[in-house]
Amino acid sequence: MQDQFRQIEELYLTFAKKASAFNSWFENAEEDLTDPVRCNSIEEIRALREAHAQFQASLSSAQADFEALAALDQQIKSFNVGPNPYTWFTMEALEDTWRNLQKIIKERDIELAKEAQRQEENDKLRKEFAKHANAFHQWLTETRYRLLGWDGTSMMEGSGSLEHQLEATKQKAIQVRARRSDLKRIEELGATLEEHLILDNRYTEHSTVGLAQQWDQLDQLGMRMQHNLEQQIQARNQSGVSEDALKEFSMMFKHFDKDKSGRLNQQEFKSCLRALGYDLPMVEEGQPDPEFEAILGENNPDLGVKLYILDLVDPNRDGYVSLQEYMAFMISKETENVQSSEEIENAFRAITAADRPYVTKEELYAVSSSRQYCQLGQSHFGKLILINLTKDMADYCVARMKSYEDPKTERPIPGALDYIEFTRTLFQN
Repeated sequence: MQDQFRQIEELYLTFAKKASAFNSWFENAEEDLTDPVRCNSIEEIRALREAHAQFQASLSSAQADFEALAALDQQIKSFNVGPNPYTWFTMEALEDTWRNLQKIIKERDIELAKEAQRQEENDKLRKEFAKHANAFHQWLTETRYRLLGWDGTSMMEGSGSLEHQLEATKQKAIQVRARRSDLKRIEELGATLEEHLILDNRYTEHSTVGLAQQWDQLDQLGMRMQHNLEQQIQARNQSGVSEDALKEFSMMFKHFDKDKSGRLNQQEFKSCLRALGYDLPMVEEGQPDPEFEAILGENNPDLGVKLYILDLVDPNRDGYVSLQEYMAFMISKETENVQSSEEIENAFRAITAADRPYVTKEELYAVSSSRQYCQLGQSHFGKLILINLTKDMADYCVARMKSYEDPKTERPIPGALDYIEFTRTLFQN
């Protein structure tokens, strides 16, 4: 009898130990199997599915432990004894636990399969966005290079006349506008990615915002280049600047734009001017450079009117000179002597009433007494022209301007002074 009690005691203890270990294993497995499935890539879901497959492969060992517990329970029950005093786990409870585990595993299989499908769809969305984004960026780059001439086919240096280049640039601008629909498609794909909470894309480095900004910059570049070519055509027609000279300016800019950014910093601009024949000494960085500063402004007090070229090279004060700003500057310097007479006439015309071909002494003295600059605004070549008449200058003009004659009656208009004849006489002298 004592041997039987000893055997039952050992069976109780063995069952209690194995039941406790089995329950601990189940609790850990249940925690892992019920952990929410939320991945950000195909690789992550694949790793989870592989881990799940390894867990299922290890179930044979757990099943062997479960069957061993069932065998111990049968042995204990064969002695027709009461409940196990060393544990509150019963075989019935462990059987429920095992059945629940099988249910959780099936649910996990379904959840992982759904997540794998979601990640496959997300990856397709990434690839679709990347395909359009990469192609659009390549087109942006090629078009920009073509416009600026880095591929040797510059709109600014192409074969044919300036008019031909202008027409080609206009056609390119139309093509740029037409590609807005491609950008819209990319924006729609980007919105879909956001809806699916896809925040990364290993297939491209481009974003919707970045591509939109680059397209806008390209569109503006086309417009600026059209304006620049129109300036060149006007300079050639009105001032006699040859197309060869204009082409030389553009080629020189391209040569010194080493990083192909479409703009020159101050040192690059100085080097460009030296190559074009300007005598500029080498100056340490941060030191005054009066020769360079003198190029940026003109002062001609002998005419009684001061002309200033202000902010012509870098009007937006960003520290760089764009191709358009550079060309406007070079055209201005090339034609400044030819344009001076016209500019003085425009200056006088700006202070007359109703844009008249004559000025009164009252208007001249009104400008001098106000002690303010009279701003004409920008001329065709980017110049900002200001007129500042002192009283002495006004006296000089009144004393030397002839009376203005009405071209219809050929009679002098009382109080009218002929500033056009005055200006042209000054320049002839």
